[in-house]
Formats: sequence, C-alpha cells, structure tokens
Amino acid sequence: MDEIEKLPGVGPATAEKLKDAGYDSVMAIAVESPRNLAEIAEIGDSVAAKIINAAKKAADIGNFESGVEIMERRKEIKKITTGSASFDDLLGGGVETESITEFFGEFGSGKTQIMHQLAVNATLPVEYGGLDGEVAMIDTENTFRPERIIQMVGGANKKLELDIKPEEVLGKIHVARAYNSSHQMLLVDKLFDIAKERPIKLVVVDSLTAHFRAEYMGRGALAERQQLLNRHMHKLLKFSTLNKAAICVTNQVASKPDAFFGDPTRPIGGHIVGHTATFRVYLRKSKGDKRIARLIDSPNLPEGEALLRITEEGVSD
Repeated sequence: MDEIEKLPGVGPATAEKLKDAGYDSVMAIAVESPRNLAEIAEIGDSVAAKIINAAKKAADIGNFESGVEIMERRKEIKKITTGSASFDDLLGGGVETESITEFFGEFGSGKTQIMHQLAVNATLPVEYGGLDGEVAMIDTENTFRPERIIQMVGGANKKLELDIKPEEVLGKIHVARAYNSSHQMLLVDKLFDIAKERPIKLVVVDSLTAHFRAEYMGRGALAERQQLLNRHMHKLLKFSTLNKAAICVTNQVASKPDAFFGDPTRPIGGHIVGHTATFRVYLRKSKGDKRIARLIDSPNLPEGEALLRITEEGVSD
C-alpha cells in the first residue's frame, strides 16, 4: 500500500479505492488504461494519466529492452503438458504461461475434455509437466464434472506412477459458474483477489464466447460485443502477466457457407479473439476416440497437426 500512496496524486482515500478495486501493486496500476482507472478511483482522466505515468516509472516499464533481456525473461515461461507428447511438441512443449491459448472446434471435438485434463496437469509437480499450482475455471455452460477429474487423476497416477489423491486435486480446482457475459467479466476481476491468497497458475474459460454470442445478436450489436470481448480478453492477459499463469479458453465455431475452399467453419469472435489469443488450436473429430489438433496461429511455432486420443483416463497419444 505504501508504494501506491507514494505515487503523485494518490492520497490515502484514493489508495484505499484502488486497493478495493484490486490494484494492489504499482505494476497493476502501470498496465491499466487512464479511462478505467479514472472510473474506478473516481478521479479525473488527467489525474489518472498522471498516476499511471508515475507508476510506469516506478515499476520501470515502458522502456525498450534488448533481445537478450527478453530472451532471459522468456526463460521464466513454463509449460503445462497436455498429456499427449505429440500435442506437446505441436505447442512447443505444452501450454505456455503468460499467454492465452484458444481451443476451438465443433461440439464433441474434445475442447472441454482437454480443459479438464489441463486443470489436472497444472496441479502436478513441475518435473511431471505441471506447474505445482492451483486452477480457476469459469464455466459458462455447466460442463465442469468433478467425476471426470477423478478419472483423469487415476489416469495420471497410472501413467506417471504417482499416488495423487483425487480429493487433493479437486481441492486445488476452483470453479465458478458464469450466468451471463457481465457475470463472466466480473469473475475475472474476482480472480485478482483469489490470486493474492492462492497460487493460481491456470485459468480456464469454457466457453469464452457462448454468452456474448447469445446476448449480442445481429449486426447492430456486433460492435458492442466485440468491444466487451476485447476488454475481457485483455483483462485475462493482464492476469496471466501479473501472476505468471496460463490462460486457456474454448471457443465455438460457426459455419461460413460462402467458403468455397478449405474448411467452412470459423471461430466465433472474429479478429478480436484472433489477435488477442497468443496460440490458436483447431480441434476436430477423427475415428473413434481420436482427435486432430491443428495449430493455426502462433508467434514462434510453425503450423502443424497432432493426433491425440481422449479416453476415460484422459488425453494421451
């Protein structure tokens, strides 16, 4: 609190408001927009801009860095195993922290199953491809099943020759049901509070776009929907940076009948979701329990495909 009160323009009352709104560090203020800060702290836009600029200097951000410095920082990035070696290879070693990975596909393509598996794997020790942390899941379609977690813990124990108790893993997975898009966005704000007390290393939003799609229908509501989705995703990205956590979101697809070549399905959310997600994975069904994962967007990895299986024991090769 002291370091926030030292910022010019921040008195005890403003500092208290900022703390209540989840701004518990100079870094959290430094990465906020003046408009949002002005609204939350009930101060003028120019005062908010002044506070943010001071916070940027205090937190020493906003400067250019050399590639060597960035490379050093990249060494802190960790990966969560998916349970499938070929899928991990496709993702450059697993699902990355400090970024958003989007999984999209039709109903039954395995999106929710993979989210359950990642939730289990994030609680595993680091030497087994986990993050030794806890998980927050925002469930928009009532798809979370504790029974599935128990099955997957059994599968992980068998595969890795461990003896993890399913109740321990369930105790580390915190699930909130989102009833509409506003509630969904508020739950991300709540995450910042939870992360002060618990080591949240993975956040799952299943599904990212369902509520937005249902509530903002038609072309007239498109601009507002995209604006809210943009704010929602950037708040998730901010959480991942501040807490060194991985963000995984699922997305539905819509058919694009005017596509004459290639696959006619496209993920919901358009360019907003596409540009904010760091990695985009397209999932589709194959024969039986097999699924095909295609990496279609990544800043540093080539496009490619991996074949994986989803069985009662979880995700595997």
